[in-house]
Amino acid sequence: MNQIKIFSPATVANVSCGFDCLGFAVNDLGDTMTFRKTSSKEVKIIDIKGANLPYDVDKNVASAVTLKMLEKYPVDFGIEISIEKGYSPGSGLGSSAASAAGAAVAVNELLDKPFTPLELTKFAMYGEKVACGSEIADNVAAAIYGGFILVQQYEPLSIVKIPVPKELMLVAIHPQVKVRTKDARDVLPENIPLTDAVTQWANVGGLISGLYSANYDIIANSLKDIIVEPARKHLIPHFDKVKNAAIEAGALSAGISGSGPTIFALCKGEENAKNVFRAIEESYKDKNIDFTMVYSKINTQGVKILEKK
Repeated sequence: MNQIKIFSPATVANVSCGFDCLGFAVNDLGDTMTFRKTSSKEVKIIDIKGANLPYDVDKNVASAVTLKMLEKYPVDFGIEISIEKGYSPGSGLGSSAASAAGAAVAVNELLDKPFTPLELTKFAMYGEKVACGSEIADNVAAAIYGGFILVQQYEPLSIVKIPVPKELMLVAIHPQVKVRTKDARDVLPENIPLTDAVTQWANVGGLISGLYSANYDIIANSLKDIIVEPARKHLIPHFDKVKNAAIEAGALSAGISGSGPTIFALCKGEENAKNVFRAIEESYKDKNIDFTMVYSKINTQGVKILEKK
């Protein structure tokens, strides 16, 4: 094989109660990337579409991950990378993670699969460090493993894949406003009352139980964030209006995707998701803020191989 083309999915992290430890992959939104072997023994980015990203191989997430993998597994060929971004960076939908995870999976294929999914997650985490300064795992693990994942621990890294109920659907709105990750981190509380902590980790346990048992009532009752969301929601214009509209239309619940500004809603069934989509769209269309919408199943596969040559 000399060339591989992949689709790397967008992701929703935190999932309300699971700050920095829960995430899931989106089926119908992501990046398309092509990786081709060359005789030059260099890593190069030859094309970027859909976003203004660096061509510098040390600063671009995809090439940085590729270089890190070739340090561990030296070869006698180079790799050229083409990137087509399917959505904008800074959306709160794991843009850098899609590039990092996509690179890890694609390069592993070109190397005849020497690395495990857990090792690929570690390489992709390096890409997140290049992008935002922190080796976070929730988005990249969701993109690599597919479905819902739990980052059970970091030292040593442990990722748990969680089942996805068949009727679970995503609706999301991305207001065209900027929320810097640093700003979203700076507003987080330094101290949390014990009662709030108990409530939050009970919600995480409830959500995982609901996903395993496909119990949508438990999922709805557990998708509550009493710690991070109250501190961050003022950064997203009209957050409460969107969330209330989604829930009134039948969503299980709604919350902030990653650090925002995207607001996600989880729904049971396609008809319900369509109703929620319309309700969210209606709630935002007169706010004089541009926005895009997402309607999608949950991606249970992770990074998809589109073509091999």
